[in-house]
Amino acid sequence: MQATDAKGRAPQDVVAIFHAAFHPTQGNVLDWSLKASEDLDLSHVEFSALPSGLHLMERDVIYFTKDEHAGVCVFHRQHTTEQGHRGFRLSSLGILLAKSARPRPWLHVAALKELFRSIYSSIENRDVLIPVDGDWDPARAFFEERKVRRSDLGGAGDWRGWDTELENDVPDMDPTIHLPHLLRILGPSSLTLYKHVLGRRRILIYTLPPVEAACILCQVAADICYQYQASGEAALPRDSDNEDSSPKLKGKSTEGVKVLGMITLSDLPKLEQESKTGRGWVACTTDALFLEKPQYYDLLIDLRTSTPNTRPTFYASKLAEPSNGRGPSHRLSIVRFTWSDVKLWTELDRLLQLDASTHTDVCCDPSSSSTSGRSRASANSWTDIWRVYEDVCVMCAGLWMGSWRAHPTLACSPGGARWENWGSIRLEGADELAPPRKTPYVRTVGMGIEGRVSLPSSSSRSLRKASGIAMWTWPGRGGDAPEPPLDETAGPATKDTASVTYLDDTSRSARRARQVLTTLALLHTFHANTVVMLARLGELLPQRRAGSQQENSSVVETVLLTPKDVMSFELGPFSGLDARFVEWLGDEYGGGVKVVVRRSWRDLVGLILGFG
Repeated sequence: MQATDAKGRAPQDVVAIFHAAFHPTQGNVLDWSLKASEDLDLSHVEFSALPSGLHLMERDVIYFTKDEHAGVCVFHRQHTTEQGHRGFRLSSLGILLAKSARPRPWLHVAALKELFRSIYSSIENRDVLIPVDGDWDPARAFFEERKVRRSDLGGAGDWRGWDTELENDVPDMDPTIHLPHLLRILGPSSLTLYKHVLGRRRILIYTLPPVEAACILCQVAADICYQYQASGEAALPRDSDNEDSSPKLKGKSTEGVKVLGMITLSDLPKLEQESKTGRGWVACTTDALFLEKPQYYDLLIDLRTSTPNTRPTFYASKLAEPSNGRGPSHRLSIVRFTWSDVKLWTELDRLLQLDASTHTDVCCDPSSSSTSGRSRASANSWTDIWRVYEDVCVMCAGLWMGSWRAHPTLACSPGGARWENWGSIRLEGADELAPPRKTPYVRTVGMGIEGRVSLPSSSSRSLRKASGIAMWTWPGRGGDAPEPPLDETAGPATKDTASVTYLDDTSRSARRARQVLTTLALLHTFHANTVVMLARLGELLPQRRAGSQQENSSVVETVLLTPKDVMSFELGPFSGLDARFVEWLGDEYGGGVKVVVRRSWRDLVGLILGFG
C-alpha cells in the first residue's frame, strides 16, 4: 500500500483532525478540531494524545483508537517563558481515520509532522505559543486534501495480501517491516506472544516514554496472525499443485485482533467493552497503575526490563481467590517460552540469521553504541551469557521433545515437505560467502525498534533489479563487480561523488530488499504453523465429539482432551500454557463447543507410563 495513489494524491480516509494541549490549570484540553461529520465524538481524545510521562520527551508519535476509528498524533514539547507552564508547552496534533478493514495511520505521519512544523514556525517568535484562527489554515488545507469522500475510501483501507502491503514508496512507514527486529528483541518468548494473539487474548505492553516503539509493537504483534484471522486465507502459498489443503476453520470473530494502541486510565470502560467481544486486543500504556489491575488483560509485556543484558519480562494474569473473601481477583505470574516452542523458534531464528549474515545493521550492531569500548565489551559478554542460557534451554528442550529423531512431514505442505525445510526461503546470494555474523545486540527501552527499512516484495520487478545491482556492494561477495555508470565528461571529483552516492543508494536498496524478503518469510512461517495447528484441531474435535455424550442440549457442549491430544499439536503435554492455548483455539474455532484439557495427575502419569 503506497503513501500516494497513481495520481500522487494522499489517502483520503481522514474523518477528523484536532489539536490537544496541556493547560496549567485545566489539564489536557482539546482546543481546536475539524470533523467530517458532526456525529463524530471527540470527547476524551486529548488523554490519548497526551499520555502520562510524555512531558519528559522533546517529541514523539502516538498511535491510538477512538471508538471504531484508528488515530495517530505527533507530540512536541516547546520551550516557553509563559508563566505557569514551567518552561515548556506540551501539544499534540492528531487525526482520526475512517473505519476500514485495515486502517493505516502511519501513511500520514510524515505529512503530519511537516504540518506541525509549518503551524508552529509561524508563532515561534511570539511571546505566547498559542495558535490563533489564521494559524490553522495549513491544517484546514491538510484536512481538505485527505478527508473522506467515498464510502470505499478509494481502496485506502483494503487488504490485498502481504506482498502488496509491503510494496510501498516509503517502506519504513509500515510497522510490519519491523517484525524481524521484534523477534530479535523478544527472543523465544515471542512465541508466547504468538499463542496469545492466535488465541485472541488481551495483551498489554507496559513501556516508558517515548511510546512510538511500543505502539509499533502493538501493530506488529497483531500482524503475526492477521493473514488467517482476517483475510480469509487458509491455504499456504503453493509452489506446486496441491488440492488437498484442509478447509479453513471459521472462528467466532471475522476480523483480526484489534490494535488499540496507546491507552490511559480513562480507557478502562473501553477495555471492559472490548473484552466482551472476544475478538482480543493489543494495547500499550505508560500508566503504572495498570500493573495493579491484572483483571483487565491476559498477558503483560514489561519493556522496562529490556536491556542489552535481559529480555522483556512476560506476565500472565491468573485468577486467584483472595483471602478476605470479597470476590475473585487476579495476580501476575511470570511466564516464559515453553519447550514445545523450540521447533518453531529454530526455524524463525534460522531466517533471522540468514538476514543478519549478509549485512549488519545499526540497531543490532554493538559497535554502533556511543558507549566506550569497555562498556560495549561488558554488554556483549552479558548478551552472550543470555544467548548461552537460551541455547541450553533450546538444546535440552529439543532432546526432551525428540527433535533429534526423524523429522515428520507437514500435513499441509506440498510434496511432503519436511519440518527442517518448513517455512524456509532461499535468499539471493551464496550464504557461505557472507561475512561472519556479529554478536546480536538487544536495544534498550528508550531506543525504539525503528530497525531497518525495506523495499517492495519479491514479486515486484523493482526488488529483483535492486537486488541484482546491489550484490556487488555487499562486503564479502567476491567476483567482478560492475562499475557504476558515470558521466565521462565529469571531472574526478564529480566521479567520486557520484560513485559514493551510487554505492550508498544501491546498498540501501539491497538492505531494504532483504528486509522485505525476511519479513515475508517470517510471516509465511507463522501462517504455516497456524494452518497446521488448526488443521489438526479440525481433525481432532469431530473424533472427540463423537465419543462424548451430551445429556442436556441447552448446555454448551464440553469436549475433553488428554495430554496425548496436546502432543498431537506438537505442544508440551506438561505445559500449562500449551494446555490453555489448545483450549483457546477450541473456544474460538471449535464451532460453539467448550474444550477442556485434562491435566490431573492420573492423566500425566498415564502419559508417562504409556496409558494416556
